[in-house]
Amino acid sequence: MMRAVEDRAVFGAGEVVVTQDAVHEEHELRQRVMDRLTRAVSANGGVISREELSAFDLGGGSTRRLVDAYGAGIWNPKDLKATLSIVSSPDGPYDDREIDGGLFRYDYRVGSTQGQNTKLRRAMELDLPIVLLRKIAPGVFVPVFPVYVVEDDREAHQFVIALDESLRFLRDPLHPTTDERRYAERITKQRLHQPEFRGRVIRAYSTRCAVCRLAHGELLDAAHIVDDSDADLGQPVVSNGLSLCTLHHRAYDRGFLGITPDYEVRIDSALLDEVDGPMLRHGLQEMHGQRLGLPARRVDRPDRDRLAWRWARFGAASA
Repeated sequence: MMRAVEDRAVFGAGEVVVTQDAVHEEHELRQRVMDRLTRAVSANGGVISREELSAFDLGGGSTRRLVDAYGAGIWNPKDLKATLSIVSSPDGPYDDREIDGGLFRYDYRVGSTQGQNTKLRRAMELDLPIVLLRKIAPGVFVPVFPVYVVEDDREAHQFVIALDESLRFLRDPLHPTTDERRYAERITKQRLHQPEFRGRVIRAYSTRCAVCRLAHGELLDAAHIVDDSDADLGQPVVSNGLSLCTLHHRAYDRGFLGITPDYEVRIDSALLDEVDGPMLRHGLQEMHGQRLGLPARRVDRPDRDRLAWRWARFGAASA
């Protein structure tokens, strides 16, 4: 593995020499990619398309491909020393999955321990960050980044991926302590589960707030109808979510705004009687009685039983 005090590293029988300057340049490029990716994903409500990834805008008139042109899961640009991105697809042929302890296993590309796997192994050796693209629909991905390759399980033909920089420093990633496991699982929820839920929900609502129709992805959240702490009803599925702007998300969570099982918006009666500025009047009071904007696909629409459960809580709080 590359160490900060070394001025070069040599890999394999091919005597591939990588200087410290070259690694530094790759770090800078990857940081630039990820900074731009953060902005793009935020504007898109948490997702990005294959089309955008194929000629990703790095600013200053330059672009870079961030995904393999032919659909391979591992993208190894010729001009880079290591893999730049990996794709994980729930309907693909590979056994990509979380493992106990909050880490993630990523299968080798079949046919060899070398080939495209070599540069992914190199990312581990050089401690270079990569992008994990979680496919949620054809040509649509939720990017998770930066992630790091922390183990190479040659016997199982799998790489182990840390989904957060802090998880790179676990003493033994495959055998974490109880405290390390709890921490890693919490990080994985924040870095993998929550972004996927947000991306699926906001995309289902065509990147609009279900209450006011605001269409700025940066200002939209995926709100749970039933909180994910509820093991029975709180699953991270689109039908347990609502695409809400930050104002209406906060109002929904604080009990100022409710939604009936018939998809109508209600505002707390005490709030309706208040006299304040235009934000209260236009942002909340005028939403009272509005019909909720719904996803086009019926399967994505809010589950009426969950809405009824939440509506009962709203009614009890307003009584």
